[in-house]
Amino acid sequence: MKKLTNLFLLMIIASNTMFAQLKTIAYQDKEQKLNGVLALPATKKTASPGILILPAWKGIDNPSKNIATELATLGYTVFIADIYGEGNLPKDNTEAGKISSYYKSHFVEYQKRIQLALEQLIKNGATEDNIVVIGYCFGGTGALEAARGHLDVRGAVSFHGGLRNSSMRMNETSLSAKIIVYNGADDKSVTNDDILNFEKEMRAGNADWQFINYGNAVHSFTNPEAGNDNSTGNAYNEKAAKRSFEHLKSFLKEVLK
Repeated sequence: MKKLTNLFLLMIIASNTMFAQLKTIAYQDKEQKLNGVLALPATKKTASPGILILPAWKGIDNPSKNIATELATLGYTVFIADIYGEGNLPKDNTEAGKISSYYKSHFVEYQKRIQLALEQLIKNGATEDNIVVIGYCFGGTGALEAARGHLDVRGAVSFHGGLRNSSMRMNETSLSAKIIVYNGADDKSVTNDDILNFEKEMRAGNADWQFINYGNAVHSFTNPEAGNDNSTGNAYNEKAAKRSFEHLKSFLKEVLK
């Protein structure tokens, strides 16, 4: 029985390898080299709907690669953006906090790096004007910034991302991208004021938006590497992870042509 189980696992791994390919793509922001990751279905022959993934605060990681692979097996062209650039990856949480905070406060630079990644996604086979951007934690903030910056995306999805927005930007022009936020109901990094201000921003922008709270979930609830101790403030929640991914798939089917 054990041999059969191991064989079954190997077949699953082989199947995933057959239907998705990961490839590092180098691109530039002036003198700064960037290294994104492209995920394609093995059978891809023509342009397909695109998904841009914005990773968490430590940059491109295993969870973002796993999500990219899974989405590619569903037939999407997927690109993971490199926001920080070669040589700038944070070594620990302290560095990650500093560099991610810089891009949150310098949102125009964040939007520019997202735009450069969108261009690479299109260059490598995604259909223009048929793209959704999704992000995790710091990347979830970036997904909202893509919508706020009126980048050419049909949808913006934030998984346990920050919601805060400068009050100076609250009453800009209408938000055209459909917006959805998947939030841990017990995430202490997202306050009630954050949620109320986000709702106010969405209404002011006449946005098509949704906000979903997952009970008993804290920050990083989609990340299996976050452990399972909610008291730390960061923990994986299998139910919330699976439910939010199903909700994502439904959103993609609705939004993408």
